[in-house]
Amino acid sequence: MPALSREIREQLLTYDQEFQTLNELHSQYEAQLIQISHSSYLNLEDLQQEATLKKLKLKVRDQMERHIAQRMKPRAPR
Repeated sequence: MPALSREIREQLLTYDQEFQTLNELHSQYEAQLIQISHSSYLNLEDLQQEATLKKLKLKVRDQMERHIAQRMKPRAPR
């Protein structure tokens, strides 16, 4: 991650409530995926939940990346 992107991410984590919520969701999905991966046996329901969590996690990450990209755009002069 480029330094500017990392800096913007840190600012968003500090000041942007929506970004903070997205980050928390991303962390929750990751924790659930780790918990599923530690199971010695995965039934069909576990596999479906794993696929759903991966999609949700990716969707949230994309939303976070859009937030960062919007902050990186140069603002038009008024």
